[in-house]
Amino acid sequence: MWIGTCLAQETAVDPALRERIEAQGRRIDAMRSRMAEQLAELDQMKRELAAQEMQYADLRRAVGLDVLNDARGTGAPDVASSAQGPQASPSSPVAAAPSVGRRPAQDERPPEVAPLFDQPGVLTPPGKLIVEPSYQYGYSSSDRVALVGYTVIPAILIGLVDVRQVKTTTQTGAVALRYGLTRRMELEVRIPYVDTHTDTISREIFTGTAQDRLFTTRGKGLGDIEATLRYQLNEGGADSPYYVGWFRAKSRTGRDPFEVTSDCVTRCVANYTGTGLPLRSPTGSGFYSAQAGLTWLYPSDPVVFFGNFSYLHNFERHGVSRNVLGAGREFLGSVKAGDIADVSLGMGLSLNEKASISIGYDQAFVGRTQQAGRALPGSARVTLGSLLIGGSYRFNEKETLNVTLGVGITRDTPDSTVTVRLPVTL
Repeated sequence: MWIGTCLAQETAVDPALRERIEAQGRRIDAMRSRMAEQLAELDQMKRELAAQEMQYADLRRAVGLDVLNDARGTGAPDVASSAQGPQASPSSPVAAAPSVGRRPAQDERPPEVAPLFDQPGVLTPPGKLIVEPSYQYGYSSSDRVALVGYTVIPAILIGLVDVRQVKTTTQTGAVALRYGLTRRMELEVRIPYVDTHTDTISREIFTGTAQDRLFTTRGKGLGDIEATLRYQLNEGGADSPYYVGWFRAKSRTGRDPFEVTSDCVTRCVANYTGTGLPLRSPTGSGFYSAQAGLTWLYPSDPVVFFGNFSYLHNFERHGVSRNVLGAGREFLGSVKAGDIADVSLGMGLSLNEKASISIGYDQAFVGRTQQAGRALPGSARVTLGSLLIGGSYRFNEKETLNVTLGVGITRDTPDSTVTVRLPVTL
């Protein structure tokens, strides 16, 4: 009561102070009114923004941009979930704004390219199993002319001319199982089934006939089972190569070339119909082998360069003999097939998030076959060169179709090979 009386007396005494207080109150009321109008405008803008976000989400779904962002791993926010209201939820663009422009996490795995060679560049993730059925069709043809006799003058031969045309078709169906042991190591086991068909067109020697004769051999069955261990040596990255070392061991589970029966050793004089060819085609090499190699990949946007170097060693076999038609078993002793050094190069280009193409070249150097520590007189070093073109299409995250076409460059290389692979992640 006393305080109110004092204020009333003071106000009555100082009317100027009272007028200033009333003016300040009117300004506060005006600011409150203006703030209310701005809040109403802000609510209207939030509603309009929410409507625009819903329209934008509908447009993204119509053109499939969400699927594209998920495939590229850009981490774009889900606009559809943020269009539920004006509030800033964890899935809204306002809450996700700090992630915009953030650099995606670096992937330690090499980039995927359309495979051309037997060695894949991308290893299987740990704990995952990949089943890869494959089919390969190969065709090769060659002509061989053998001159047996002596010449009186140049270009005049007295003796025999042995001419052969050999056409070989090989079909190989295989199943490869790859399992990721760690994030940098995988184990693969490959089981092939081989079906080979060979036609040899020649004329009988010592008979004076001008009629061609067709000699056909065929063989099918289990091939040589292989096991491969791969290890990624480094992390790699953009403009930094990836290196994958690998080691392969090959058995001789296929039909042995020395097990099949040969139609005499050479063009036998005593047997005019002898061809010197096996009566049944083998399905394996007949030798245990060990192969070590290094695969590298170098990403350089927009392409990926890759290559492979390997060396295969065939182990020597002792006490080898073969079955000759009409002569029984022929003892050959120790036999060793030639080692193989292989070098390959290529480049891959990604067309979109599902399709990619690759082109490359593979060259192998095959050594001479040895018997009892000496090179066989009829064996020679061989160079095999192939031009490879491949394509890959990813159906989904678990299935991918790979197709490779190989064209022989050198005469000893198969004329053409077509390989189809379908790796499936389980």
